[in-house]
Amino acid sequence: MNIYVIIPAYNEEKRIWQVLKDLSFLPYQVVVVDDASTDQTVAVVRPFPVTLLRHKINRDQGAALQTGNQYALEQGADIIVHFDADGQFVATEIEEMIAPIVSGHYDVVFGSRFLGKHSKMPWLKKSVILPIARLVNKIVLHIELTDPQNGFRVLSRKAAQQISIEQDGKAHCSEIIAKAFGQGLKVKEVPVTVIYHHFGQGFGDGWRILKDLLLSKIVK
Repeated sequence: MNIYVIIPAYNEEKRIWQVLKDLSFLPYQVVVVDDASTDQTVAVVRPFPVTLLRHKINRDQGAALQTGNQYALEQGADIIVHFDADGQFVATEIEEMIAPIVSGHYDVVFGSRFLGKHSKMPWLKKSVILPIARLVNKIVLHIELTDPQNGFRVLSRKAAQQISIEQDGKAHCSEIIAKAFGQGLKVKEVPVTVIYHHFGQGFGDGWRILKDLLLSKIVK
């Protein structure tokens, strides 16, 4: 099967080298979408045997993922993996994430930090921010997942063709979830490890995501 790993990258010169090194030992096609980085991200990526796509202006993570999805589909991808550039995810866990789709039983797989694998998550994020995000997904989208904001996900070709990411910003996580369920795709959560180098999204990001959702066509 043609498996493509899409990595959106914006100013990730410090960590993307290790991410690409780890992926280089695995049998996947890697696509880095540089979102108009202003540091040396592009220079770090170039020596690796990966496809490098570049945005001329910074459009944010959702737009970078859609650019990667479109390219992978054009190249005949059977499975598309979304994987962060900051070293939070473990490359060898991709095999576990794609397994439900390879089996033919599922269309979309979402990674979860709450299904058994240990992640040293900051207390505020684990006990306050993510529970609120779960509640928002339940109330606004009428969907319940254990991990509502995880960037490690896998789409079958069918799912990637049906789900067009319109939210350029961080609300793309909720958009993908809403469209996966709304379009009747078969969804599964799989436990993943998340390594924290920084805090990530906080309350301010959460409010922006909620605003984007309420102003979008996702929420009917």
